[in-house]
Amino acid sequence: MKMKLTTLRNGLIGILLFVLGLIIGQRYHVQVADLASLNSSNSQGTTSALSKLTGRLTAPEDKSVEFDVFWEVWSMLEQEYLEPEKLDAEEMVNGAVRGMTAAIGDPYTIYLPPDDNKRSGENLNGSFYGVGIELGYIDGTLAVIAPLDDTPAVKAGIEAGDLILHVKDEKKNIDEDTLNWSLEEAVNNIRGERNTPITFTLYREDAASTFDVTVRRDEILIETVKVEFKEFEGKNIALLRVGKFGGRTGEEWDTAVAQIKAASPKVDGIVLDLRNNPGGYFDTSIELASDFIKSGVVVSQKDKYTQQDFRSIGTARLKDYPLVVLVNKGSASASEILAGALRDDLGVKLIGEQTFGKGTVQDRKAVSNGGGIHITVGRWLLPSGAWIHDEGIPVDIEVEQNRDTEEDEVLQRGLEEVSR
Repeated sequence: MKMKLTTLRNGLIGILLFVLGLIIGQRYHVQVADLASLNSSNSQGTTSALSKLTGRLTAPEDKSVEFDVFWEVWSMLEQEYLEPEKLDAEEMVNGAVRGMTAAIGDPYTIYLPPDDNKRSGENLNGSFYGVGIELGYIDGTLAVIAPLDDTPAVKAGIEAGDLILHVKDEKKNIDEDTLNWSLEEAVNNIRGERNTPITFTLYREDAASTFDVTVRRDEILIETVKVEFKEFEGKNIALLRVGKFGGRTGEEWDTAVAQIKAASPKVDGIVLDLRNNPGGYFDTSIELASDFIKSGVVVSQKDKYTQQDFRSIGTARLKDYPLVVLVNKGSASASEILAGALRDDLGVKLIGEQTFGKGTVQDRKAVSNGGGIHITVGRWLLPSGAWIHDEGIPVDIEVEQNRDTEEDEVLQRGLEEVSR
C-alpha cells in the first residue's frame, strides 16, 4: 500500500506544482536532472528534492513558499494512519487543492475535481438529476439564489433567498449542517438519484422560525428561453423569459426573437422576465443586451491590472419595442449585467425586487487531471460605473409578490407599464 501511494505521490508532484504556480502567480522551470532525482527518491528524499524545487518559488512580496510541511504530513499519514487502505492519493491531492482555493475566502473561486467539473458543465449545457436550485451564499450562509422553473424545488415551495441551514439524506448518509460546506460540496450533496428524497432545513426572512422541506429529485432539463404572447388592454405583449445564460441560450434566444418579429398581430411591447435568473455566461449577457442596445457600453470588466469596456455588437433586433424588465432577489450575475445595461443605457424600468448582487467574474480553466478551477478574475461594472456586489440593483418600481394569491402581481405591473 505504501509503495502504491508513494508511486502515485511522485506522479502527482508535477500536478501539484503546476497548481501551486497558478495560485502564487509565478512561473518556474524544472530541470530534467531534478525530475530524475525526484522520481528515484524515497519518502525522505522526496521531501528534500521537493524542497529544492519549491525553494525557487517566491510569493509576490518575496516570501518563501514553505511546502515541506505538505509532504511531512503526507509521510506521517502513510506511516502512522490506522487504516492505510483509506489513504486514497488522488482524493488527498484533490482535497489539498480544494483547501488551497478555499483558503482564499472567496466562495466563487473553487477547484472542481473531474466529476464535479463535469457536473458544472451539465449545469449550463445539459441535464441532471436534482431538485432544481441554483446555490450561492448570503452573508456566508448557503442559500437558494434561484429555484429553476418547473422543478421539484418550485413545486415544494422553495424560494429565492431561502437559507439552507441543514440537509438530511438517508440514502447518501448525510445529516449535516451546511455551515462549512463549499459550493461544490453543496452541489454534490444535493444532487442524487432520481426519485430519492432529500430534506432541507430552511430559514426564510418572513417566516416565524426555521422549517423543513422534503423534495424528491427528478431530471432537471435546462430550458433557458421562453416566449409567449398575451393580450392586454387591446395590445399584444410578448412575455420573454430568460431563466439562465447557458450554452443553448443564444440559439433559443434567436428562435424567440424570430417569433416576436413574425408575430401577428404585431407585438406592441416586451416584458423581459429575469426573475430567479442566476446568471451564467458573461458573453451571452452582452449578446442579449445588444438586441436592444444599438451602441454603447454594456458592461465593463475591471481586472487585476486593467479595465475593459464591452460594447454592444449592434444587432438591435428588438430596439423598437417598448420594454420593461422584471427582476427579484434571485436575479444575479449575468442577469444583473443585462438588467443594469438596459436601465443605464436606455432608461428601461426595472420592476419587482432589488437584485441579488453578484459583481465578480470567474474564469473557468481546465486542469490536467480532468478537473477545473473557477478563478475570480475581475469585477464587472454597470455602464454608470457602479459595482453592485453584495448590494444588488435597486428597482424603479418595487412590487412584492403576494404568496397568498395565485396572481403574479409583478408581471401584472409590468404589463401595465409596457402598455402605457
